[in-house]
Amino acid sequence: MRLTFLLVFLLVAGCADRERIDRLSAGTEGQNTRSVFIGTTRLIDTQSDTPSYRRDSALHFARYDVVIPPENPAGRVRMPRRHQAFDPAQHFAVSDAALLSPAEYRSGVARALSAMPENQRESIIFVHGFNTSFIEGVYRVAQLGNDLRLPGVVLHYSWPSLGAPLAYAHDRDSALFARDGLEQMIRETAATSRGRVVIIGHSMGGHLVMEVLRQIAISGDRQLMGRISGVVLISPDLDVDLFRAQATRIGALPQPFLIVSSQRDRILQLSARLTGQRERLGNLSDAGAIDGLGVTMLDVSAFSTGAGHFTVGTSPALIQLLEQVGAVETALGLEQAGRLPLLPATILTLQNTTQIILQPLTGTRPWRAAAQPQAVSVD
Repeated sequence: MRLTFLLVFLLVAGCADRERIDRLSAGTEGQNTRSVFIGTTRLIDTQSDTPSYRRDSALHFARYDVVIPPENPAGRVRMPRRHQAFDPAQHFAVSDAALLSPAEYRSGVARALSAMPENQRESIIFVHGFNTSFIEGVYRVAQLGNDLRLPGVVLHYSWPSLGAPLAYAHDRDSALFARDGLEQMIRETAATSRGRVVIIGHSMGGHLVMEVLRQIAISGDRQLMGRISGVVLISPDLDVDLFRAQATRIGALPQPFLIVSSQRDRILQLSARLTGQRERLGNLSDAGAIDGLGVTMLDVSAFSTGAGHFTVGTSPALIQLLEQVGAVETALGLEQAGRLPLLPATILTLQNTTQIILQPLTGTRPWRAAAQPQAVSVD
């Protein structure tokens, strides 16, 4: 019964016109626009110059200027439903878009970085997950950058997901197909400047990120690996044993390395059932299963509602908490070493893994820890 419910949920979630791109002229007073640089291995539609769901072995670059509706609710990406008229007061839109050559991509990213304070010169590459159309991914990256006030330049790697809720096997193959493209995008991005490169992978995109890090490590290019200054896996749809094997082959993981998980993630519950498992990396209940890898697990179960598969980007309460107390910087190790995070959380320290269990703000209590941060021996 639960499996049927989740399949129906996935089908109903497709009511929006997910491939539709609405255009809005730039320059409107008060317009909130985020520029997103894109690398993609989707085949370019020759009639519209828009990436499609088909695969292409070549890596293409683009820049999309996304207009975020005024007073857009935190965590929301709203697109018109089929046959619904576009409303600029509610719906995301594009004010400008252009395909770029590799040289234009590098120079565009470099200019954007040079316009920022030196301590914010980060290139943040977001890799989307299963069942994501091209424009959905672009809008989501713009929303994340806006709501979480991410520093640096926001980039998006768009691999050729079919954008269909029942195409899990197709998308898994497409993610593996897209490994070389992501590696090339990381190389092109690292070549733009001396700024830091941070990689964020969501769901199946987390699997793709780990495969590419493993690929770079096997190549022996430690210089490129050294340019990656942080990795975040959000709700990774990834077998736990496979993750351990990937991490072991990579060796020293980029630091900081953060896994955002939720035990109430119903999409990963479905994925686990489809793969004959109890849980996936993104809804792992016991951080001891990944001890010794030098990672931090951020448990956001308390904020998960609905499918709970992208809580860090869709929960207004969590977004507000992360913004107000700087939990993103804390979780990524950018605060002073040894300082407890100023957020309501239970902190469990294992041999070489830290688990932070976030809690909603209650009263005046700034944070909650189980006694003190504990050293738990896991054999």
